[in-house]
Amino acid sequence: MTTAIAYLHRTDRAGARRLAVAVLCACWLWPLSAFPAESRIGYVNTAKVIDEAPQGVAALKKLETEFGPRDKELVALQGKIRTLEDELQRSGTAMNDTDRRNREREILALKRELKRATQEFREDYNLRRNEELAALQQIVRKAVTEIARQEKYDLVLHEGAIFASEAVDITDKVLKKLGKQ
Repeated sequence: MTTAIAYLHRTDRAGARRLAVAVLCACWLWPLSAFPAESRIGYVNTAKVIDEAPQGVAALKKLETEFGPRDKELVALQGKIRTLEDELQRSGTAMNDTDRRNREREILALKRELKRATQEFREDYNLRRNEELAALQQIVRKAVTEIARQEKYDLVLHEGAIFASEAVDITDKVLKKLGKQ
């Protein structure tokens, strides 16, 4: 009797396994059947588009113009700290204790100022870069949508694709369209 129950239990498991595999296959294949046989699929390398599009280059130049002076100030402050440290190291033994401590405090205060200013610079720069990137992504999305509609693509992928052949890559078309805008 136990062997009969074990046999039924094993066959029940095998049937359940076969049913689960069939359901998984159906779920996996169902989205493919939703597309017509002659579907057009495209792929866009958005990182390349953002790097090479004239609008991306213009946004980068705009950021460089906006943040260039602050960057130069930070570099000048770094140079000043380096100069004071070198001076302290060279003539530190000849200085009296009070002057040396004052110089060390001055260097420490400048380092704190540099750290604070650098952090503010990064935060401001990242905020502005994200604003420019969001605007650029809107422009790219619009260009991709226009190309997809004009050329009757059923699906256009980006970033999430593991592989895309040159046959479906429409990145150059997007770059050409953005160059005309």
